[in-house]
Amino acid sequence: MVTSNPFSAMFGRSPFQPLLAHIVKTHECSEHLLPFFEETLKGDWEGAARLREDITRLEHDADVLKTELRLNLPNTMFLPVSRSDLLDLISVQDKIANKVRDISGIMLGRKMRVPEPLAEPMRVYMRTSVACVAQARQALEELKELLESGFFGRNVSDVMQNMIRELHTLENQADSQQIAIRRQLFELESELPPIDVIFLYQIIDGVGELSDRAERVGSRLQILTAR
Repeated sequence: MVTSNPFSAMFGRSPFQPLLAHIVKTHECSEHLLPFFEETLKGDWEGAARLREDITRLEHDADVLKTELRLNLPNTMFLPVSRSDLLDLISVQDKIANKVRDISGIMLGRKMRVPEPLAEPMRVYMRTSVACVAQARQALEELKELLESGFFGRNVSDVMQNMIRELHTLENQADSQQIAIRRQLFELESELPPIDVIFLYQIIDGVGELSDRAERVGSRLQILTAR
């Protein structure tokens, strides 16, 4: 019997396939934050608006995948993972795309231009946070391949430990960059309108949440491999 539901077909192959499809959308969404930021630095608000539309579309696509996964996830599966763990993982992944949408929305809505002294540090900081999301995606890809190839137990755990260790290193790097940028902004506060300072801190914290949430994806994958 051939199913007409593409999501059911996905689950027929593996529950990791829709999870991977979701994090691919999430990663693509986060990657758009980098050119979006460059457009804001130039004050090209039309270009920023176009990229914001792409971000919104990708975030919506991720939402659709999340909803379909929740609706179609079987109660039992012949894999060493639980349904609740997979639902928890998709929820954590989805918050990454949501945060990218929020950051771009605030910056575009207020036509925010990061002060010149903070431009390069923010650029590097964003790249690190997006790299965290990329590493979380790679870890899920690796886990899917290992489990579908018949590897279980210690083999999977060792590989995932190495990948999650790298994710943790990137997240720590993002934390250090965030601290440095906040310190720089503190020194500039007297030269900027107070309301701009408030929203700048909000953007800085939001970018940090991207790396935090990517690391949480890694933590959930660690739980999956430990059970």
